[in-house]
Amino acid sequence: MLLCIAGIVVGSRSISWETIWEAFTAFDPANSEHLLVLQLRLPRVLLGVVVGLCLGVAGAVMQALSRNPLAEPGLLGVNAGAAAAIAAGIAFLGISNVLGYMWLGMVGAAIAGVFVYILGGVRKGTNPVKLVLSGAALSVVLLALTQLILLNSVEQVYDRYRNWIAGSLAGRGFEVLAATGALGLVGLLLAFSVARSLDSTALGEDTARALGANPTKTWAIAGVSIIVLAGAATAAAGPITFLGLAAPHIARLLAGVDHRWVLPYSAMISAVLMVLADVLGRLIAPPAEVSVGIMVALIGGPFFVFLVRRKRLIQL
Repeated sequence: MLLCIAGIVVGSRSISWETIWEAFTAFDPANSEHLLVLQLRLPRVLLGVVVGLCLGVAGAVMQALSRNPLAEPGLLGVNAGAAAAIAAGIAFLGISNVLGYMWLGMVGAAIAGVFVYILGGVRKGTNPVKLVLSGAALSVVLLALTQLILLNSVEQVYDRYRNWIAGSLAGRGFEVLAATGALGLVGLLLAFSVARSLDSTALGEDTARALGANPTKTWAIAGVSIIVLAGAATAAAGPITFLGLAAPHIARLLAGVDHRWVLPYSAMISAVLMVLADVLGRLIAPPAEVSVGIMVALIGGPFFVFLVRRKRLIQL
């Protein structure tokens, strides 16, 4: 909550506390500062929270399914699928607004996720190694396709794509927030519905069946939740690659390995890091801003290394 308040107060333009309070209690549409607070800073902060929640939970579920402590949502080809769809939309359809990127990225992420599941042969058994390898292979192909599109397009296409690929919350209004929030809610409900089953699934398929779980059902529901959560977050804010990896590890250090606790802890830790990175990005080089994707890596990377050196990360 304190970081959310900071996100509303901090910016390239200084606004008094009194003006911020008036923006919420006595909004004047003719006042540019009121518009700045309610139409730009407020949805930006809330979107940072939603994106953080989505990425944290998606990472925790991905690590449980793949039984790989280094797994993160990008392994399912979500980031690469979103990037390819947005690059194609900019180059061939001329889409230039953030809401358009949102839906393009979501469609691309969903299609890539479905292809990974098909290539991974999930219908023949839940093999995490095949799934991860399929995701890595498809990501390479999609990234090559994205580069091919950009290299053969006009300069304006690359400029628009560059603004998205860096990862940013700037310029996202309530329309993007509403779409991301709705999809994120669906993904969170799906993920939390299989939280108990993830504990047994993380031990392996045979062990899960012996404990009375249904691994195929768990994989199906959890896989859809990853695609929805990571796809919505990536489409809205760009590829934020660190949170889905680090937040579950920090959550397990604090809450143990029970996914009924790991998931909410991962969500909150990721949201805190996301908003913190966005606020610091506005302070580091005013009046310019450093994109949140870069700040997440600058803040989270050294902190994650510190955790690894000071404490043995809890294994799945």
